[in-house]
Formats: sequence, C-alpha cells, structure tokens
Amino acid sequence: MSNTYRVHEFAELIGKSKSTVRRWDRTGSLPARRLPGGERFYTDDDVRAALQIQAAPSLPQKTVVYCRVSSKAQADDLASQVIAMRQFCLGAGIPVDEWIAEIGGGMNFKRPRFLAIMQAIDAGTVGHLIVAHKDRLMRFGFELVEWMAGHHNCKITIANQEQLSPQQEMVEDLMAIVHTFSCRLYGLRSYKRQIQAAAEAKPE
Repeated sequence: MSNTYRVHEFAELIGKSKSTVRRWDRTGSLPARRLPGGERFYTDDDVRAALQIQAAPSLPQKTVVYCRVSSKAQADDLASQVIAMRQFCLGAGIPVDEWIAEIGGGMNFKRPRFLAIMQAIDAGTVGHLIVAHKDRLMRFGFELVEWMAGHHNCKITIANQEQLSPQQEMVEDLMAIVHTFSCRLYGLRSYKRQIQAAAEAKPE
C-alpha cells in the first residue's frame, strides 16, 4: 500500500521548499492529489516523479540587471545607472543575459517590468538578479522579495552604489506615505463625526 504525505512532509522528503511543491502543483508539473475535503496530499508515486523532475535538465536561468528611477525627469539618471551597473558587472566578471530599465516609484508594487521579473523568478527562469541598491528594486519590503527569490533558487546581488539612490526620491516616497496616512486619519475623523451626528439626531 502506498504511503501518503501532506505538503510539508512531501517537501521535506524530496528536499524542496513548500513553495516549490505548491508551484509544481499550480503549474501542473506535479499536481497534488486531493481528499474530498480539498486537502492536498502526495504518495510514493509522487516522490518518484519528483525525483525524476529534479534529475531532468532544468530550465536555463538568466542573470538580469534591473535599473529604476522614479520619474521621467530622471531619464539621465537612469542612463547613468545603467552605465554604472555595466561597469560593476564587468569588473565583477558577471555575464548578464538581460538588462531591464524602468521608470516608476519605489512605493509602486505594480510596476510592469518589476512584476515581470517576479513572475520569471517564480517560474524559475531567473537565477541571478542584480540591482544598484535595495531601493532600486523597492523602497520597502526588500527582505520579503529576497526571501521569495531564495525559495526559487534566485540570488539577489546588491551593488550598494549609494550615489545611484537619490535622496530626493526618499523624500518624495516618505511624503507619499505621510499623505496616505493623513487621508486615512481624515477619513476616520469624518466617519466618527458622521456617527456622532447620527447618534445626536436619533429621536428619544
């Protein structure tokens, strides 16, 4: 009789992360079996299939350099950033497969090219991502992206070139945060006044 394994047990058994196992399930590479209640499980046959997947040649992983500035007015800064990163990669002896430059705020998580990189990492086709500074990738939440990349066998290299991280951008991003929370606070106060007015208008 074949043994059955829950997702975390199966992942540990084959030496992979749970996120990798879930990705195999999602993409159809190794779909999970499901109980009537919807709970996923795997069997010994799935263990053998997983080992065959690991033994098979993997997709070639690209090395990608991502450069970003916040506004079109910084187009010259973007060009300088690309040149500086070319010099960095050349000096470090890193061959680059793809160069990606984007204009968009560091607080914006919906930048099209940034999302395309995240999807490529999730698909396992990017093995090395290089940026000039953490905030060139994103202003906040870098550690989460780094963790996600690590679980998909993608290394992130930070060149730590501070001169490519404009202070003005940080000021603008901080002002955007203050503005967002100010609007929320104003909304809460307005809502409180509405409740208070409704309570006072309520007939005895």
